[in-house]
Amino acid sequence: MRDSSRSFSPPDQHLSWYQISIQKVLGQLQVDPQQGLATGTLEQRQKIYGSNEIEEGHGRSPWEILLDQFKDIMLIMLIVVAIISGVLDFIELRNGGLDGSFPFKDTIAILTIVIINGVLGFVQESRAEKALAALKKMSSPSVRVLRNGQVQEIDGKSVVPGDIVFIEAGSQLCADGVLLEAANLQIRESALTGEATPVVKAVNVEGLQGETSLGDRLNMVFTGTEVLKGRGKFVVTATAMTTELGKIATMLQNVESEATPLQKRMAQLGNVLVAGSIAIVVLVVIIGCLQVGNLSRLKELVEVSLSMAVAVVPEGLPAVITVTLAIGTQRMVKRNALIRKLPAVETLGSVDTICSDKTGTLTQNKMVVQEVETLDHAFRVTGEGYAPTGEFIRRGEAITPEKYAALQQLLLGCLLCNDANLGKDSNEWRVIGDPTEGALLALAGKGNQHYAEIPKQWRRLGEFPFSSERKRMSVIGSSADNSKSYELFCKGSPEIILERCLQYQTDSGIQQLEAGDRREILQRNEHLAQRGLRVLGFGYRNLSEMPTAQDSNTAEKDMIWLGLVGMLDAPRPEVRDAVVKCKAAGIRPIMITGDHPFTAKAIAQNLGIANTETKTLTGIELEKLSQPKLEAAVKDVNVYARVSPEHKLRIVQALQTNGRFVAMTGDGVNDAPALKKADIGIAMGITGTDVSKEASDMVLLDDNFTTIVAATEEGRVVFTNIRNFIKYILGSNIGEVLTIAAAPLLGLPTVPLSPLQILWMNLVTDGVPALALALEPAEPDVMQRRPFSPQESIFARGLGFYMVRVGIIFAIITISLMMISFNHPELGIDPDSWKTMVFTTLCLSQMGHAIAVRSQTRLTLELNLFRNPYLIWAVTGTTLLQLSLIYVAPIRNFFETQYLTLTQLAICLGFSTLMFVWVELEKLFFRWFLSKRQAK
Repeated sequence: MRDSSRSFSPPDQHLSWYQISIQKVLGQLQVDPQQGLATGTLEQRQKIYGSNEIEEGHGRSPWEILLDQFKDIMLIMLIVVAIISGVLDFIELRNGGLDGSFPFKDTIAILTIVIINGVLGFVQESRAEKALAALKKMSSPSVRVLRNGQVQEIDGKSVVPGDIVFIEAGSQLCADGVLLEAANLQIRESALTGEATPVVKAVNVEGLQGETSLGDRLNMVFTGTEVLKGRGKFVVTATAMTTELGKIATMLQNVESEATPLQKRMAQLGNVLVAGSIAIVVLVVIIGCLQVGNLSRLKELVEVSLSMAVAVVPEGLPAVITVTLAIGTQRMVKRNALIRKLPAVETLGSVDTICSDKTGTLTQNKMVVQEVETLDHAFRVTGEGYAPTGEFIRRGEAITPEKYAALQQLLLGCLLCNDANLGKDSNEWRVIGDPTEGALLALAGKGNQHYAEIPKQWRRLGEFPFSSERKRMSVIGSSADNSKSYELFCKGSPEIILERCLQYQTDSGIQQLEAGDRREILQRNEHLAQRGLRVLGFGYRNLSEMPTAQDSNTAEKDMIWLGLVGMLDAPRPEVRDAVVKCKAAGIRPIMITGDHPFTAKAIAQNLGIANTETKTLTGIELEKLSQPKLEAAVKDVNVYARVSPEHKLRIVQALQTNGRFVAMTGDGVNDAPALKKADIGIAMGITGTDVSKEASDMVLLDDNFTTIVAATEEGRVVFTNIRNFIKYILGSNIGEVLTIAAAPLLGLPTVPLSPLQILWMNLVTDGVPALALALEPAEPDVMQRRPFSPQESIFARGLGFYMVRVGIIFAIITISLMMISFNHPELGIDPDSWKTMVFTTLCLSQMGHAIAVRSQTRLTLELNLFRNPYLIWAVTGTTLLQLSLIYVAPIRNFFETQYLTLTQLAICLGFSTLMFVWVELEKLFFRWFLSKRQAK
C-alpha cells in the first residue's frame, strides 16, 4: 500500500472502478484504509479537485433578458414609428402646429405598447434556472470520514477522492465510491436510476465486466442516493462534476432549449408582416410621388407610412396570446397539470410522442404481489398498492385462503420473515421499510394474517440477515405458548431456497420433493420472471434448539418448500385507457426505464404500449449504436430498458431528428437532461425530485399519466383558438393597411386613421373579442385526429389565404364607404365626418367577424349562441366602447373623432354587417363546393 503522504497523481477519470479489486482501487487513489488521508495530502488534492460542489453555468443576466425582448422585428418597427412620429410632432410643435392637441400622444401610446410587450416577454423568460441549484442541494450533506487515523465529521463540500467515508441508515451520500465494507446495506438509488426497489450492496462483486448499468454496480455508491438500511464504508472515487450526479448537471448545462412552435410561428408572422408593410410603404410612396411628379407630398406620404406601419403590427396579439396561454394554464390546473412555462400550453397540442419513465409514472411506484404459487395451486392476487385488502383468484374464481393449508403457511412466512411495517396515512396505506417486504405484509393481510397480531402469537428470537452472497434471509422464533420448539422461516432467491429443501408443504401434509417437483418449481419460477415479476421463494423448518449466528448454513437446510411469490411495481389501472386515447389521438407512447428488460416488456404489454412483437432495446445495446443507427432504431422500438441518463437524452434527440415532437415524463434526477431537451418536459409533482421539476415545462400534480392526455387535449384547444383569433386580428389588420394605402392613391387629402385610432382598434376592438375567442370550448373530435405538425407554417391549412381574402373584403367594404362618404355630401355626410365613419365601420365590422369566425364550416345559426357567453359580452362591451369614442366629448376630443348623426351611424352599421354576411356566405359556398367534390 502506498503512503498517502506521497505526491499524488490523479488516476484516469474514465477508469471503470466497479471492475477492479479493492486493493487496486486503494492503490490508484494512494490511500491507506486504516489511516485515511493525511492533512498534507488533503491540501494537495483539494487544489487538484476543488470543492465537492455542483458547478452552475453562466446564464443570461436580467438586463440581457430584458434587452432581448426589444430585438423582436415588430417591436423594432414600432419603435422606429414612434421616433418618427415624435420627430414630426416636435417639428409641428416648433412651427406652432398641433392646434392645441395633446402633443406626442401617438409616440407615447406606441412606446407604451412596446414597453408592455417587452415586460410581458421579460416576465416569461426571467424565471431563474433552478435545476442546478436543486442538484447542488443534493450533493453537500455532512459526512463522517477517516482522516489521519481518526473519524471526523466534515462538510460534504470538503470530501476529495481517496477519502474513506462511513455511511449508515438514513444518511445521504455526497460522493461516488467503491465499497470497502457493507453490512446488510440497502440504498435507494431511484433519484439516479428511477427505480423504486432498493439496491442491496456488496463488497468485491464478481462478474461486473464490460458495460454495466448504474443499477447493477452493486459494489459502488453514488452521490445523491439514500441509505435505507445497514451500514458501510467506501473510498471516494469521484466528486463534484465527475460524479454521476455531476454528469447529469453537465448535461443540463449543455442542453439548449429550442424555441417552441408558437414562438417560431410568431417570429415567422412578424417577418412576413414587416416585410409586407415595408413593401407596401415603398410602393405607396413611389406611386404618390409619381402622381405629382415631385416630392411635395413627401410629408403626407410619411404620415401615411406611419399609419400603415402601426396598422400592420398586431400590437394586442402578444398580450392576447399571453392571456390565452394563462387561461389555458388555469384550465389545466383544474385537471391536475401545472404549467411552468406558458408557451408549453400551446406546444402540448403538437405532441405526437410521449417518452414515459416507468416507475411512478406508468406504475404505482409500489411493489404489489401479483401471483402466488404452491406446488398444489396457482393463485392470482388482486388489490392495489400496500392496502392489505384484495382477493385470491384460482381458476377465475375468488377463494377463501383459510381453506388452503399450504397457502396459509406461505402467508405466515411472508409475515414473519419481514422487517417492514404498514401504516395508514390520510386513508392511504404506506410501507415503513423495504417496499418488497411491505408488499409481502399486504399479501398476508389479504389472507387475513396481520402483523399487528404477531407479537401475541410469535416471538422473534434471531435472524440471519440478507446479503448478496447468501441471497436469502431467515428469521427464527417460537410460538408464544411454546418456548421449547423453534421455527425458521427463510425467503430469497427461489433457486437458492429450493436447493436447501427436501420436502414441500401441501394442503394435506408434508411430501417428499422429487426431481420432477424441482423441475416444475424452476419452470414456474422462470415463467414468472419472464413476465417481468420479481420472484421470491419461501421455505421453513422446525428446530429443536436455537441456532447461533455462525450456524446459518446448518440451520438453513433440510427445509420444507412453501412456494413462490411474484410481485411487480403494479401498473396504474387508469393508464391503460390513457394509452388507448393517446393512440386514437395519433400519439405514440414509449417506455424508457432503468428496470430489467423482462419487467419493462411485461408492464408495457400490460398497458398496451407494446405487444409480443414489439422490439426492446437495452442501454448496453443502445450504447453500441451510433447516432444514425439509433435514429433508425427508434422508429420501431417502444420499450427501452436498463438505460442511463445519457441514453434517455440520446433517445429524445434521435426521435426529434426523425421529426417527432416529443414529450418526456419523469421524476428522477436522471430524467432532468431529457426533460429539458424534450419539446415538452413533464415532471411528477408528488414523487418528482426538485431537479426534474425545475427542468420541466409541466408538472403533473397527481403523478397520473392520464393527466397528460387531458393536458394534451387542452393544448389542442388552445392551439385551435389561437389560430382563430390570429385569423380574426390579422384579417382586420390587412384591411386597415389596404384602406390606408388606398387613401392617397385615390386622391384623398389625408389618411382616414391616425396611429392612435389604429392602436385603439388593434388593442381594444380587436383584442377584447380575441380574448373571448380564446375561451371557445373544445370541438367534440379534438382527440380523434392526428396532431398538427409543429413545423407547419403559421399560414398553413388555409389560414394565410383566409387572412388575405378577408382583409381584401374588409378593405373593399371600407374603401367603398370612404369614397361614398367623402364624395357624396348630398347624403348628409359632413366633410369632416368621413374619417370617423371609416374608423367606426372598421371597428364594428370586426364584431360581426368575431361572431362568424368561430367555425370554419358551421353557420352561426347552427352554433349554440351561448356556447361561449364571453364572446357575447365582449362584442356588446366593445361596441359600447367604440360608441363612447363618438358620443362622449372628452374621449372624442382625445381620439380626434367627430360626432355622427343617427343616419351616419346607420350607414356605418349597414356596411359593417356586410363583413358578417360575407363570412357566412363563404361557409355556404365551401360546403357546397366540398359536397360537389365528394359527389364526383
